[in-house]
Amino acid sequence: MVSTLLAIHSTLDLSSPLDATDHHGLKVTVLHLPRTKMSTTGEDVYFAPQSGDTDPHHALSNHLFVNTPSPSAALFSWCHPKGLRPLTRSTFLSCLDHAATQLGTESLTGHGLHIGGTLEYLLRGVPFETVKSIGRWKGDAFVGYLHQHAVIMAPYLQDSPILEPFTHYALPSVR
Repeated sequence: MVSTLLAIHSTLDLSSPLDATDHHGLKVTVLHLPRTKMSTTGEDVYFAPQSGDTDPHHALSNHLFVNTPSPSAALFSWCHPKGLRPLTRSTFLSCLDHAATQLGTESLTGHGLHIGGTLEYLLRGVPFETVKSIGRWKGDAFVGYLHQHAVIMAPYLQDSPILEPFTHYALPSVR
C-alpha cells in the first residue's frame, strides 16, 4: 500500500512515515492532506485497518486500482467519461444519494455522515474525548448530540460507579 501511494501521488507530504505502529503493535496510516476545507496548510488524517467492508486500506487500494490517478492529480480523482476529475463534495453526496435511492433508504448529508461516524465510534466504546478529537468537534456541540441518543446514553445512566467520569462529562451540572 505504501509503495502504491508513493508511486502515484507525489503531492502527499511524505516527510514522516506513512505507516506507523505503536508500542502495542497497533498499526495506523497517516496521510497529510496538503489543504482542506478548514485548513489551507493542510492536516493529517489517520486510519487503521478494519474488519469487513469498511476497511479504509482496502477502499483506498481499490480506488487507486480502479481510478489510477496520476501523480499530478488529486488523490481522490475518479474516472469520468470526459476524463479524470477530482472528487468534490457535491459529487460524493450525489453518489451517496443515488445509492440510497437504489437501496430504498434515506439519503445522507455530509453532516449526517459526521454524526454517523461519531455514533459508530461511541457505540464501539471509544472514549468521548478521543471521539471529539477524531471528529474535530469544537465547543459543546458534541455534548448536545450525546443527549439525543439514548442507545449511547443508556449504559452510562445505569447505577454503576465505574461510569461516573462519563456522567460528569455528559450531563449538565446541578444548579
